[in-house]
Amino acid sequence: MRIRSRQDFWSGIMFLGIGAFFAAVATGYQMGTAARMGPGYFPFWLGIVLALLGVLVALTALSPKAEETHVDRFDWRILGLIVGAVIVYGLLMRPLGVYLSTFILVVLSSFASHEFSWKVAIANGVFLVVFSYLAFVKGLGLIFPLWPSFLGMN
Repeated sequence: MRIRSRQDFWSGIMFLGIGAFFAAVATGYQMGTAARMGPGYFPFWLGIVLALLGVLVALTALSPKAEETHVDRFDWRILGLIVGAVIVYGLLMRPLGVYLSTFILVVLSSFASHEFSWKVAIANGVFLVVFSYLAFVKGLGLIFPLWPSFLGMN
């Protein structure tokens, strides 16, 4: 057996590992039944499905019909931008509120793209701010500081 699609193979192995990890951790919670689910039921089965999906993806990478792909070297800059943007979001949430911190998160994490565009980053930021408001504030009724605390508009 030869790995033809390295990208798919290693993605499948990653899915398998993450799914197995979550399924194993979920066994520490009460499972319940399908009719009366306990707190471990959904994460356990979700982990199993993710692990099975990983096996399927990894096996298709071994198929002779799989497209030949290679994995580029790991880009630490992209990882740093994404993780850094999330950390900045967490630090800015309380003083700046949901709207500005979400917008900043989207714009900062957009720098990780190889096709970065200010127009697209700003449009995505505005869309995500509106979506966050509709889904979490209006839809779910969650209470967040929406505007910067120094404006006193919350």
